[in-house]
Amino acid sequence: MPHTPTSVVTNHARPHMPTIHWTESGVNHTALWRSERGAPPPKRVVIADDTTTADAAYHLACEGTALLWRGDFHNARQLLQALARRVDKTPQRKKRAKGKATDADAPAVPMANVFNLHRQAQAQRARVLGMVLLPFEADYGIALRRAPDARLACAEAWGPVITTDGASVAPMRDLLGMISAHEWRKKGVEVAALGAAPNNRIHPHYGVFSPIRGEYVALVATAPLPQAGPSQKDLVAFDIGTGTGVLSAVLARRGITKVVATDQDPRAIACAHANLTQLGVSAQVEVLQVDLFPPGRASLVLCNPPWLPARPSSPIEFAVYDEGSRMLLGFLAGLTDHLTRHGEGWLILSDLAEHLGLRTRAELLAAFAAAGLVVLGRMDAKPVHAKATDSTDALHAARAAEITSLWRLGAAAT
Repeated sequence: MPHTPTSVVTNHARPHMPTIHWTESGVNHTALWRSERGAPPPKRVVIADDTTTADAAYHLACEGTALLWRGDFHNARQLLQALARRVDKTPQRKKRAKGKATDADAPAVPMANVFNLHRQAQAQRARVLGMVLLPFEADYGIALRRAPDARLACAEAWGPVITTDGASVAPMRDLLGMISAHEWRKKGVEVAALGAAPNNRIHPHYGVFSPIRGEYVALVATAPLPQAGPSQKDLVAFDIGTGTGVLSAVLARRGITKVVATDQDPRAIACAHANLTQLGVSAQVEVLQVDLFPPGRASLVLCNPPWLPARPSSPIEFAVYDEGSRMLLGFLAGLTDHLTRHGEGWLILSDLAEHLGLRTRAELLAAFAAAGLVVLGRMDAKPVHAKATDSTDALHAARAAEITSLWRLGAAAT
C-alpha cells in the first residue's frame, strides 16, 4: 500500500506563504514556494528535463536561475549529484592554486578564518544545489516519471495536507532530506544510555537534531545527581531545549520522577512527546513549549545549547549554531533564579568553538562568573564521530582536538 499523508485539512490556505512564478509553454504559472532553509523564491525559473546537461544546469544555477524539473525523477537525482561534484571541485582547485602560489613558510591561516570560509562555501553549495526544483501536487504527490510516493514524508515535514493550498514547488534537496528524515524516524537511533534494545531508540522527527553523538548523552547518564532529599523522588529536573527528549528520557530512566522538558520549536515538542511516550516515561516528564526556563525551581537544570556561536542558515542548524551565544548566555543568566538551594546546573558544551577561535575558555569562565555561578565539577568526553578522524575535513585540526564537557554549576555563595 502506498503511504498517504497522515491527515487532510480542508480549511483555507496557510497565510503568508510565498509564491513562485514561471512561464511554461507561453503560459504564466504560480504555486506556493516551500524552502526549508527559508530562501526566497527564485526570480528566474526555466524548465529543465532529461535533455538538460549538467554543465548548462551548473551555469544557470550559479547565476541564480532555478531549474523546474519536468523529466525523469531519477535523472534529476543524477543531475543534482553532478552539480554537487562541480561545486565541490571549485574550492579544491582554488586550494591547489593557492598552494602553488604560496610560500611554504607563510603563516598559518587562523582557524576562525578557516571556519568562516568553510561556512561561506557551505552556503554557496546550498544555494547552487537548491536551484533544482520539483513540482508538488496539492496532496504532496510528485507527477514525474519514476518519482517516489513521498507524501507521508512531506506531511511529516510540512504538516497535514490543506486541500485549498493547491500545487507547490520546493528544492529537490529538501525532498531528499525529508525522505531521509522519514526513514530515520521509522528506524530510530539506538541510545546505549537508555538501556538494552529494543526499548532504547529515539525517533528524531524532520528538523529535530538527532542524538547520534553519544558522548554527551553518556555524560548525563553517569554524572552524580545532586541530592534534593531522602530519595530521587524528591528531585525535580528541568531539561532546557529538549529537542528529541533524549536527555529527559535518560533522567527519567535514572529514577527522577519529575522532569520538565522545554523547547520553543513546535517540531521538537511533538518529537519529544512521541519519544517519551514510546519509551514509557511520559508520566515522569512534562513537555512545555517555552523559551528556556519553565516556571519554578529545580534541583537539577540541564541544558545542551548549540555549541558554535554563529548564525544558522536553516532550522536544523539552530541545534548547532547559537548566534551571539543567545541560548548559552540566556541559560547562564537565568540559572540561579531557577535552582533550589544546593541545586546544580548541568551545561553540556563542546570546546570546538574554542579550537575554531570563536570563543575562548576565559570568555566562558567569565560568563559563569557574571551570572553568579561557580564550577562544582566537570566531566569530559572525547568525541568518536567520523569527522574527528577525517583529515580531508576543512576543520579537521579543530575537530581532532575537541572535548565535550558536562559542567556542574552552582550558585556562588553570597
